[in-house]
Amino acid sequence: MARFSANLGFLWSDKPLLDRIELAAKSGFTAIELHWPYDTPAQSVRDACQRLGLKLLAANTPLGNTQIGESGLAALPGREQDFKSTFESSLQWCLTAGACAMHVMPGVVEQNADSIRTMVNNLQWASKQVPAGFTLLLEAINPRDKPGYFYSTQAQSNAIREQTGCDNVKLMFDVYHVGVAEGDILTKLAKYMPHIGHIQIAAVPTRAEPDEGEVNYRVVIDAIDRLGYQSWIGAEYKPRASVEAGLDWMKAYRA
Repeated sequence: MARFSANLGFLWSDKPLLDRIELAAKSGFTAIELHWPYDTPAQSVRDACQRLGLKLLAANTPLGNTQIGESGLAALPGREQDFKSTFESSLQWCLTAGACAMHVMPGVVEQNADSIRTMVNNLQWASKQVPAGFTLLLEAINPRDKPGYFYSTQAQSNAIREQTGCDNVKLMFDVYHVGVAEGDILTKLAKYMPHIGHIQIAAVPTRAEPDEGEVNYRVVIDAIDRLGYQSWIGAEYKPRASVEAGLDWMKAYRA
């Protein structure tokens, strides 16, 4: 049976992080994942997860200067030192909080020789900073939601993964982004499964609860299980109303 992780970047986003963690546990989630939690003390997050029996999976590397449209730093030529300093502080937060992965955000930049070299070099450096068992995740984001982002397809993010040569660099396969950007979800799941470190879901095209739209998640989750994926599936969706009102989708899959 699939295990579901609450993405607290979207779920209960109007509440303080520690309250969101409590609500995730009360709602039946067994793990959580975060976006940018760095204004909450890491030890407080660790204590809450331990008390509630939740596994903390991952957080995102910082966005950079959002006032000029930055959405990550890892692929930006000339920003290598900024990436390294923010990565080190974020990694320390994640390790203290008990996370086992980090989503490394490349930023809004055209893929060319310079940006690819920058991304690969930064990932190779970052892979040496993390302890054994810690994973760096690469997520392709569809161009409708994030125009100009460094990569939007699984082939592009996987090519970067291959160039790093690092075993602790994996793909984050977000079914929503794959559905919007590419389609052919089941084929891509089968092709990239050996390199997938985390999976996320949401309705296509609305990004609401995964019980509407053009993707049959019963079929997708069955395929994920059949392909041997053993880890959590992240619920990274934007609720139609209250989170609690939309949780029937999870009850149905658990049944």
